[in-house]
Amino acid sequence: MSEVKEASLATLDVGQSYSTVNVVSDTDVVKFSEVTGDVNPIHLDDDYAKNSIFGERIAHGMISAGYISAIFGTKFPGPGSIYLSQSLKFRAPVKIGDTVDTTVTITDINQKRKRVTLSCECRVGAVVVLTGEAQLMAPA
Repeated sequence: MSEVKEASLATLDVGQSYSTVNVVSDTDVVKFSEVTGDVNPIHLDDDYAKNSIFGERIAHGMISAGYISAIFGTKFPGPGSIYLSQSLKFRAPVKIGDTVDTTVTITDINQKRKRVTLSCECRVGAVVVLTGEAQLMAPA
């Protein structure tokens, strides 16, 4: 994991990346449900989830997406970054107790428009659970 406290557009380069590791807890899932109102029983009800295609409760996909957002706003590029757009593909479920490795990598920088494009990926072990692309306005 690269240590970047607060980057500016001038200090960013294509190919730079930043990674974090988060463990999804039951508390995270319950709090996310409370904050968003997404009370789908696949996330909250063990009996319901046992009969699903997953066989157990899964975390909201947006929790993993939130790990990406946290990197952008607090680590890389960091405070002052403005999230402009994000595409997401949820490729596999994240279960409660899973460790999610999140990596964002700069793929393009538009100095004139102060835009940075980044590829985004979340993995649980060797399994890619989320991919996407984001565009940010980086701090000048």
